[in-house]
Amino acid sequence: MTKQVGKTVINPKHLATCHCGSVVLELDLPDGIVDPRRCDCSICRRKGAIVASVPLSGIKVMKGQDVLRLYQFNTMTAKHYFCSICGIYTHHQRRSNPEQYGYNVGCLEGVNPFELENVPTKDGVHHPADRNAS
Repeated sequence: MTKQVGKTVINPKHLATCHCGSVVLELDLPDGIVDPRRCDCSICRRKGAIVASVPLSGIKVMKGQDVLRLYQFNTMTAKHYFCSICGIYTHHQRRSNPEQYGYNVGCLEGVNPFELENVPTKDGVHHPADRNAS
């Protein structure tokens, strides 16, 4: 758990924004950033984001619901959201745990994700949901 990144303290209620500011999310982060990680699945390799997770109740769209766009592929389980204006990925409903949102740590106000150390990469290429697909 990370309660501070660089000089930025992670607040229990912390704002996250896309690049252009059209999308503003409020995240419930009472324990800070929990389990930050990268993933090597096909979409994560391309977006390059460090993600962490919160329960579905842990993200509230404060602004920009109308500009958020949904992208789904493969098993159509995960729901990836991005700003239709600047293109930044903000969050996604997880495939491995649909009761959680993964969020883009780089969207947290004041956070430079490159200041996080030892971020592991999860094996999204060999996802359990893919192994069971026929």
